[in-house]
Amino acid sequence: MANPEQTINTCIQMLQQIMEDSTIPRNIRRAADETRAILMDTSMNTGLRAATAISKIDEISNDPNMPVHARTRIWELVSQLETVPLD
Repeated sequence: MANPEQTINTCIQMLQQIMEDSTIPRNIRRAADETRAILMDTSMNTGLRAATAISKIDEISNDPNMPVHARTRIWELVSQLETVPLD
C-alpha cells in the first residue's frame, strides 16, 4: 500500500493537470483548484483532507458539461483518494 502522503501528492498533480487542461470548463477547473488547496492544507490530517476532497469532487463529478476524458480523470482521482485511511 502506498504512503498516504504520496497518494495525496499524486492527486495534487492530477488536479494540476485538470486545471491546466483548457478543454475542461472553467467551473470544473476552479473546483479542481479548490480541491487541490484542500489537499495541500497540512493543518488537517491526511484522512480528513482526502475525505473533504472527495466530497468537493463529488459535487462536480456529475456536471453535464464535463468532457468524458475529464470525468475519467476525476473517477481515477476519487479512487486514489479512497485508498487514504481516515485515521
